[in-house]
Amino acid sequence: MIESKVVWTDNDRFIAQALSGHAIVVDAGKEKTANSPVELVLIALCGCTGADVVSILRKKREPFTSIEVSAKGERSSTPPTVFTEIKLLYRIGGKVSQKSVEDAVHLSETKYCSVSAMLAKTAKITYDIEYLG
Repeated sequence: MIESKVVWTDNDRFIAQALSGHAIVVDAGKEKTANSPVELVLIALCGCTGADVVSILRKKREPFTSIEVSAKGERSSTPPTVFTEIKLLYRIGGKVSQKSVEDAVHLSETKYCSVSAMLAKTAKITYDIEYLG
């Protein structure tokens, strides 16, 4: 079981915490003093798939030197404004096999990343891979 909670601090700002004990600030207002809940969803997607790719490439003993995952999302124009399209960009550094990277990204998307699986219910998720050498 995973648990989390938020405690209102002021305006539209909350302190969020999960069982891990780590706290973050969440701001649902226009001031943007912290990430919004929806921004955190994209961050969670990048972190989830990024961790999968790192794990898979390590198991394959691929000599990556850097991995960056970024996401751009389009949302529905009517409430609830769920994500309808998400474009991921993987930037991989090191002398890695392109096939190994493509396999790792594909496995993350289709098998391992639970955040991706949840978002795929409403959004078309696509990706590009850039190799940094």
